[in-house]
Amino acid sequence: MKCLCLAPRTLLIACVAVLCVAAAATSQDDEVKAQEPPVVSSRVGDNRNFYDWIQGWGTLPEGVKFGNTHGGVVVDKSGRVYMNTDSENAVIVFEEDGTFVKGFGKELANGLHGMAINEEDGVEYLYLTHLGRHEVLKTTLDGEILWKIGYPEECEAYTDAGQYKPTGVAVAPNGDVYVGDGYGLGYIHQYDKEQKYVRSWGGSGTEDGKFRTPHGLIVDPLGPKRWRIVVADRENGRIQIFDQEGNWIDTMDEGLRRPCHLTRWGDGRNRKFGVADLAGRVTILNYKHRVETQLGDQPDPGKRANNGVAREHWKDGEFLAPHSSGFDAHGNLYVIDWLALGRVTKLVRKKTD
Repeated sequence: MKCLCLAPRTLLIACVAVLCVAAAATSQDDEVKAQEPPVVSSRVGDNRNFYDWIQGWGTLPEGVKFGNTHGGVVVDKSGRVYMNTDSENAVIVFEEDGTFVKGFGKELANGLHGMAINEEDGVEYLYLTHLGRHEVLKTTLDGEILWKIGYPEECEAYTDAGQYKPTGVAVAPNGDVYVGDGYGLGYIHQYDKEQKYVRSWGGSGTEDGKFRTPHGLIVDPLGPKRWRIVVADRENGRIQIFDQEGNWIDTMDEGLRRPCHLTRWGDGRNRKFGVADLAGRVTILNYKHRVETQLGDQPDPGKRANNGVAREHWKDGEFLAPHSSGFDAHGNLYVIDWLALGRVTKLVRKKTD
């Protein structure tokens, strides 16, 4: 038998090769672990809309807490999730798998409420409402403030900024901005893309076209120059639909308790709307704004719309006080409960027959 002797240089190259193979194998093992499927704790919905409730989605680093979750949630085109809290991290950002990315907005702490995301010339921006500052803001996805709109002095109903507590914001295809003054005087205000005041409508009341807490709103595009405004009229227990100039079209109250906010997914007759209902569930509407499915309905009336429910009384598969929800591009749904301890849930949409 011949003895195979390797020169030192050859032996070094061989050792490096072995180490590289081992490192690659370890990297692949780590990747497999990272790609392990999330734990599904329950399934909610029906044969029209099924969702898997993901256990423990949204992990915060040590020392960071949600605090009260009394705001909105939106998803950018990369799948990152942006949510509001009342902490010094007024906006918290997660990857779609629940990995914490960052928090920002210390100067906006304790007051951010409504949030929308809009793409303009290939760049996405956040639109935010702030209760304590009585204003609407436009920021980058990193939180740089680009402009602010104060209280609507042009609307004769207002005499000072303290009357204005905006809770919802939406952006139209042409750049117009619509704001719901849910905790103030109950009007919807419209501005053009240059932040110039256009009109106001609504005010307090129970008749069609009036509101009791126009808490959230969304633009429902019907084309590049035509859209509708859908408003969650919370304390009237209904949604109302208007044209882009504020003319009333329809009212729908079937299957709703205290609708807080709306989100939209899909196009044409396939589009769906998610309605975060403060009284313990999320409602899925079809393109005609009629009920298809109820998700995570809270069976205990005492827990519905209750900000102080202790963590040990939370249960996967059941909401407590849905305040906002946001679809991603795949129809998955993220939901914020109005809770002092803070809660965000991911629902993964499942294909139905």
